[in-house]
This record gives sequence, C-alpha cells and structure tokens, in this order.
Amino acid sequence: MFKQSLIFSLLVLAALSCGSKENKSAPVTVEKAKPAKDGAKIFKQSCELCHGPDGKLGANGSKDLSASELDLDARIAMVTKGKGLMTPFENILSLEEIKAVAEFSMTLNATK
Repeated sequence: MFKQSLIFSLLVLAALSCGSKENKSAPVTVEKAKPAKDGAKIFKQSCELCHGPDGKLGANGSKDLSASELDLDARIAMVTKGKGLMTPFENILSLEEIKAVAEFSMTLNATK
C-alpha cells in the first residue's frame, strides 16, 4: 500500500513538473500599444458646444479656431489650463486626450 502511494505521488509530481516546464516555455503575450485617442471625437464631446463643429461658432466668447495662429504647444496649454470662460481640461482629460484634441483643432485652421 505504501509502495503504491509512493508511486502515485511520484507520478503526480512528474506530471506537475512537466506542466510547469510547458508553462515556462509558453510564449509571453505583450499588451499591444493603445491607439491614439480620437481628437475629433473628443472635440465633438468637449469643445463643439462653444466652438462649433468647424471651430467658428464663437459661443460664450470662444475663439474662432479656424483663424487661430496658435501652434500645437500653445493649443495644448490652452486646453490644459483654459482661459476666460473656457474650462481647464487638465483634471478632465488625459494628457494624451488633450494632445489629440489640440492636434484635431489644428485641422480646423483655415490659415495654415
């Protein structure tokens, strides 16, 4: 009886050790990089109410984005900190989202 238990235990250990070797050699999956946020979608949700879909609405004193001469860094700063009645988005959007919406706002600029 003892001999059978010992053999059974050895077989179980052998099976377990084979399984762990298989797990160690299994390919490691790497999480794919997240795609950039959709600046147009964020603009529609967060900015369009005042700036309008083409950036020209001017509601609540908002600037005409199609005539803006601000570069990307200045736009990122503006979205982050806000100005006047404009909401600062630093605690609402991620830095990635702020950059995406600032980049999208550059496409509304008719002068560039």
